Amino acid sequence: MAQNVPTFEYTEDQKRVRQFVFAFWADEGRPPNLRDVHEALDLNRRQIIDAYKAMDLGIIFTVDLDTQNANLLKAPPFSAYPSQVAVFIDDRFHCYAGCASEAVAMSNMPPFAGKELRLEGWCACCMAPITLVSKDFEIQSESPGGVLMHISASPHDWNNVSMVTMCDAMNFVLDAEHAERYERQVSRRGVLLDLGQVKKFVTYTATQRMHDYHWPPQTMMPEVVIQLFEGYGVDCTNWRG
Repeated sequence: MAQNVPTFEYTEDQKRVRQFVFAFWADEGRPPNLRDVHEALDLNRRQIIDAYKAMDLGIIFTVDLDTQNANLLKAPPFSAYPSQVAVFIDDRFHCYAGCASEAVAMSNMPPFAGKELRLEGWCACCMAPITLVSKDFEIQSESPGGVLMHISASPHDWNNVSMVTMCDAMNFVLDAEHAERYERQVSRRGVLLDLGQVKKFVTYTATQRMHDYHWPPQTMMPEVVIQLFEGYGVDCTNWRG
């Protein structure tokens, strides 16, 4: 995956694969393997992997394309491996969120309509627990109050290869002081968002994913992303140099 990818369109089979992967992951709490997709959609190995490649290019999935079975690493809001936020439904672990921002977006997916999602994370600085409860794209509670999200990578460095480093850079912190301490720990400057600004950031994706079957491929345009953040009231000085 790269930045500034020219516009392209998904085929019908690729859209079917996307919809199935999201629905399967939402239901099972894990990604499907190739056989799961084959049995559900009657597609062969090459058709499935080609669909995965297209979704990776369009910033919908992150796929380990060096593996023969095209292992799914991420299909935001989901992560196949432990992330900064664990998601619980009815007090049972369900899945890992792709990152702190995707955790905020997850409850807007149709399979989770009307359900409370408990988001268990931690402060990136000190590992103190952070708990959010989200329902239908609204934060119902946060403990402690005043939680912020820190982003320690510039959009100019997002998706150079995949979403992995971008997601890794989005972490909850208790407050601005803890964010500054975290920056020293990882030798990186960043920007801070309150939860309202996080919601604005993820609103487009959250209202399209699984809501619009024909949702087109996405592209990463760093300067446009920075301008959007500035429009949300985020201080992007550390991204401006």
